[in-house]
Amino acid sequence: SMRFTLVTLATLTVAAPLVAQQEAPTVTAADYARAETFLRSATAPLVYGASVQPRWIEGDRFWYRNTLPEGAEFVVVDPAAGTRERAFDHERLAAALSAVSDTEYEALALPFDSFEFTEDGRSITFDVGDTRYTCDIDGERCAGETRRGGERAVIAGFGGRGGRRNDAPSPDGTHQAFIRDHNLWVRDVASGEERRLTADGIEDHGYATDNAGWTKSDRPVVLWSPDSKKIATFRHDARGVGEMYLVSTDVGHPTLEAWKYPLPEDSVIFRIERVVIDVETAEMVRLQMPPDQHRSTLCDHVRCRGGWADVEWSEDGSKLAFVSTSRDHKHEYMRVADPETGAVRDVMEEHVETFFESGYGMVNWHMLAESNELIWYSQRDDYGHLYLYDLESGQLQRRITEGDWNVLQLRRIDRDTRTLYFTGAGREPGDPYFQYFYSVSMDGGDVRLLTPDSANHTVTLSPSGEYFVDSYSTPLIPPVALVRDKKGREVVALEEADISRLLASGWQPPTPIEVTARDGETDLHGLLYKPTDFDPDRKYPILNYVYPGPQSGSMGSRSFSPSRSDKQAIAELGFIVVELDGMGTPMRSKSFHTTYYGNMGDNTLPDQIGGIRQLAAQNSWMDLDRVGIWGHSGGGFAAADAIMRYPDFYKVAVSQAGNHDNRNYEDDWGEKYQGLLEEYADGTTNYDNQANQLLVENLRGKLLIAHGTMDSNVPPSNTMMVVNELIAANKDFDLILFPNRRHGFGSEPYMMRRRWDYFVRHLLGAEPPEGYEIGANRRPIS
Repeated sequence: SMRFTLVTLATLTVAAPLVAQQEAPTVTAADYARAETFLRSATAPLVYGASVQPRWIEGDRFWYRNTLPEGAEFVVVDPAAGTRERAFDHERLAAALSAVSDTEYEALALPFDSFEFTEDGRSITFDVGDTRYTCDIDGERCAGETRRGGERAVIAGFGGRGGRRNDAPSPDGTHQAFIRDHNLWVRDVASGEERRLTADGIEDHGYATDNAGWTKSDRPVVLWSPDSKKIATFRHDARGVGEMYLVSTDVGHPTLEAWKYPLPEDSVIFRIERVVIDVETAEMVRLQMPPDQHRSTLCDHVRCRGGWADVEWSEDGSKLAFVSTSRDHKHEYMRVADPETGAVRDVMEEHVETFFESGYGMVNWHMLAESNELIWYSQRDDYGHLYLYDLESGQLQRRITEGDWNVLQLRRIDRDTRTLYFTGAGREPGDPYFQYFYSVSMDGGDVRLLTPDSANHTVTLSPSGEYFVDSYSTPLIPPVALVRDKKGREVVALEEADISRLLASGWQPPTPIEVTARDGETDLHGLLYKPTDFDPDRKYPILNYVYPGPQSGSMGSRSFSPSRSDKQAIAELGFIVVELDGMGTPMRSKSFHTTYYGNMGDNTLPDQIGGIRQLAAQNSWMDLDRVGIWGHSGGGFAAADAIMRYPDFYKVAVSQAGNHDNRNYEDDWGEKYQGLLEEYADGTTNYDNQANQLLVENLRGKLLIAHGTMDSNVPPSNTMMVVNELIAANKDFDLILFPNRRHGFGSEPYMMRRRWDYFVRHLLGAEPPEGYEIGANRRPIS
């Protein structure tokens, strides 16, 4: 059972009679300052013991950094022994470090967040500035060594926090693959010797190129074989692909940024020519097949979650399995290649009417070459489930899971016991978005629930898979973290988050809401935020925060967070804020997810409007005559769409970084959710139903549009097309361009303040404090 209850804080206030007349409100700088105390910068420091991020060491032991009211401690856990203790003597280590560094350190305010154990486990090493220290865990002595040449150490984890690596290390750690002059190279880690593996790579036709148009980097996209002897990769063919241009804002000549960026109307998009390279001899084997379209079963790139998606080596390196995805995401081809000859064999295929996905945030198909089997993921019966196929014949052997719920991520395959471990949602009573952890036999039998508490579970598996860290919470109830064994039994209690100081500061959680979708049947879920000084006799304007999907929803994680962006903060200014996961978002049925396939201008808006109407019918303090909306990226697209498509409902909108016409956004997004571009005889297209610039004549309310001028994800032309048509239609609107900003300016203090001002002035009917600066006066943490 959950160990915290805040139910009384969560219940919706009962409707009360309204006062006859409401005076025009006043909003002061003090009100803004109070609202600021509900931003994450102020609330997060008041929560303790809420984050357990295990760093695995030998065996299944791990350490983590734990926050306390007095500072932070480092804890080491041994699941096999059932122990949880401090990783070292904090007091004595602080004293020894103070002595050797000539700086005074406190036991719970040590100058590092991360460390490594030495091989014997009797000492730890860590960096402070340019010095690497080694200290005994009993704190008897510390020694410091200045690192040469400003070398940045990588501590406890790939790449550390010091920025992205531009190489791909081999499994045995002896080599690093990297790109130079459009060719693939390897570096011997011990000697530093560099060797070129390919020689014919040229601009727009190079090897392992990481460019999806909307995102790009210098890192190679490769998959090393398990024995570190071969690299699977591709030659990235961008020849003939259209370009994107951005121009910086500078004194003097601007800088032009130009790169290949395919669009839905392009006849030619990126292609990948699959190859396998022998690292020792540099011999290349080209797979005997035409180039694949640059597509994956999971994300808008072939690199998903940091790795090359849809490609797997067999454990012995004798087979290379991969999935080819059609340009429109409707056709999937499961294939196995011989890396010695390049011969390719089709195993099975799946065709869908809308778009295929292989999981939620993780590719769930896997080749089991040693038993000649294939685990396949499909939503063919409207829910995401696992199926077992014969790898040779391509014949379906059996279903592994079934029911009106979803497998989300297949996290571990125990080949010895033929047991699968996976996260899923919708199987347990309660919020259908809560994620749980399960196991099931590949050979049939019942699904076993391993995380019993009714909450959202974040699971981290130990290297052996014998144990996992289970951290569970809800938007109302703070996290509890513990270690369980692979059968779900509790092994070690870790932390129960302490939010007493957060509650003492006047914080309150949002209220879970449930309404009915446009179909009159389906339940929709979200959160409602009220001011902490809520008065049921008042009428409050409503703000609708929206992210329409289709790849995620408005609410995001169901785990506890002391602040969800600025939603509670802006509620403090006198608003009711509603965020709702409408139809067209993932984690429910496939039919739910594909509700507005081919009609992206829908943007879940019928569900947003219907849901707000239902809430207002139950709560007389919600004012349906004053509804505003805001969002960023896909939410910016939806917010501008909302005020122009439904001008009688939405009166004020703030639209940030919107992809207002997906013909001007990267090819994969629109083609997956809207379909391939079709132009009709009369000059119209199947993309017209989603193009915001075609709706400008409808604008009656107040619209603020914002965009970064160097947004390489959603190019600013998306906004400029809408602006151009608004001007042509002689419409009043407001525009902020953020010079030299990329896509993520939405939480900048200036944008946040202008967003608050816009709703205060145009929806609340008050004059905002002049020139208020968010972040200038942080409240002291007591």
